[in-house]
Amino acid sequence: MTSVDEPARTGGRTRDAARTRAEILDVATQEFARAGYDGARVDEIAARTRTTKRMIYYYFGGKEQLFTAVLERAYAVIREAEQQLDVEHLDPVAAIRRLAELTFDHHEQHPDFIRLVSIENIHEAEHIAASQKLGRIGSPALDVIRRILAAGRGSGLFTADVDAVDLHAMISAFCFFRVSNRHTFGALFERDLLDPAERERYRTMLGDMVIAYLTAERAGD
Repeated sequence: MTSVDEPARTGGRTRDAARTRAEILDVATQEFARAGYDGARVDEIAARTRTTKRMIYYYFGGKEQLFTAVLERAYAVIREAEQQLDVEHLDPVAAIRRLAELTFDHHEQHPDFIRLVSIENIHEAEHIAASQKLGRIGSPALDVIRRILAAGRGSGLFTADVDAVDLHAMISAFCFFRVSNRHTFGALFERDLLDPAERERYRTMLGDMVIAYLTAERAGD
């Protein structure tokens, strides 16, 4: 029997601890996204990773800590994409459109992220609030938005008095809704927001809406 202070063995090979941890997070992400925090079972996660509940507790400490680790990794993916975003060579209009497209693409490609965030909101962000890692990770996108807004205002292109957080919320709202509400929206209006044939239209529409808001003529100007 494998003790908790030894890596588990599969097929006679010692499993690398980092690989085992990553595999547990992969399956846990799927299970929490499918069943929610309350419905997910550590026993099920253990069975699907060919490890033990005891080993999962060894790596993560418990179900709550495992869910927090899943959230931390999910947010790290989009934060890494934001860090790699290069818009410094673009004019403000093209830069803000590229940023919106990044969020659009990420949310579409990571439906489990959308489900996890929805679940965490049901729990009033208690796991995120308790996570030291998420408290430090911030959002590189906010710094990018601040620079783009400053450049746009300085050039006279942007007229909106909006801060980076509000603009980030505006972009995220469209991208999030499109994935999170796909089924209810489709049932009510018979339109699939994730229809591949409509993807580029929605992607362009998002950028158009944000740019129209930022550049609109305003009373008193």
